[in-house]
Amino acid sequence: MKKIVLFVVLASILSCKTEPKVAESKIKEDIAFLADDKLEGRQTGTDGEKKAAEYLIKRYKEIGLNPKGTEGYLQPFSFKPKTDPHKEVEFTTNADSTITGNNVIGYINNSAKSTIVIGAHYDHLGFGGEGSLFRGEEKAVHNGADDNASGVAVMLNLASRLKVKNDTAKVKDNNNYLFMAFSGEEMGLLGSNYFSKNPTIDANSINYMINMDMVGRMKADSTLAVYGTGTSPLFKQTLKANNEKFKLIENESGVGPSDHTSFYLIDIPVLHFFTGQHEDYHKPGDDSEKLNYEGMRLISDYIYSVITDLDDNGELAFRKTKNESEETPRFKVGLGVVPDYLFDGKGMRIDGTREDTPAFNAGLQKGDVVVKLGDSTVTDMMSYMRALSVFDKGDEADITVKRGEKIIETKVNF
Repeated sequence: MKKIVLFVVLASILSCKTEPKVAESKIKEDIAFLADDKLEGRQTGTDGEKKAAEYLIKRYKEIGLNPKGTEGYLQPFSFKPKTDPHKEVEFTTNADSTITGNNVIGYINNSAKSTIVIGAHYDHLGFGGEGSLFRGEEKAVHNGADDNASGVAVMLNLASRLKVKNDTAKVKDNNNYLFMAFSGEEMGLLGSNYFSKNPTIDANSINYMINMDMVGRMKADSTLAVYGTGTSPLFKQTLKANNEKFKLIENESGVGPSDHTSFYLIDIPVLHFFTGQHEDYHKPGDDSEKLNYEGMRLISDYIYSVITDLDDNGELAFRKTKNESEETPRFKVGLGVVPDYLFDGKGMRIDGTREDTPAFNAGLQKGDVVVKLGDSTVTDMMSYMRALSVFDKGDEADITVKRGEKIIETKVNF
């Protein structure tokens, strides 16, 4: 009898040892929590942001990430809101009317010399405010499911996968991993800016940074934009070699309206993944039921493959890129459309129009492609912006659009 009991015990121990540990996917669950009305839009410094941070700490602990903030998993930062949009924000703890946000930071320590930062911002617009494009009279919660609960959920999925991989592998990866949920992004990349000036690890050890901002609305043609492809010589070939699912739209610049910019500006190679804007951008309609969950799973697979492929390449070389934002024309008027930034044909495709705007009043529709504005031919986004920049409020302009196979000529009043 003792021999039988001993055999059963040994068998159970062996079965536990041989059963593989599997990374758990909770993308849908994570988004459902972060984009719930109860969090009231996760605006920096609010109770909703704090509840989101508490949830992220719980998830980091479940995954097994080590704390790497200044206060456990948190890196608090306090700032005085800007009154002059042309000045940098003032980080301070000694002034009245300060707001405190929190970056939430977890770490996988592989005892490597270099670290990969994988980040996504978790704050949003609360009930709207200056960043909102909603024109309704009543205050409404801006849940930000795509912007950017989607990026945070994919980040957590990658954390789970990389943790399991390095816990079970005989040889660990050649990089450590720092996972960072930024706050203050919607107020001007504040959380990532603060970290770049006050890093919780040696900034010189950061190999490269991956940012995910709005990755939840992949379209039927599987278009995926990747920015920062020129910030290291290996990026383009690695992205191409691992791509089987996506129609990639690549942009070399390391500067853009998201948190990767803060890392590029301290000479770190960056990649930013993005599935495009939509009619619910910065509006209350950006809710979880509208997301493409299969698309997010595919993006996680892709980024995981890119990270794995780059692992044996040592420290990546950094390369400066052209700052396209410095060349962007200044506008006195707007057409009132949401451009399709992922469109790679000739012209500027409209992804949505807003009521009571020049485009809406001229009868322009989602899907129309602007090919001429005034005297200027429109071939891409930059030529569209140059064409728009010459008009003043009160001007009337000829506009030509393609709608399917039709060419429509009309006028817009700015």
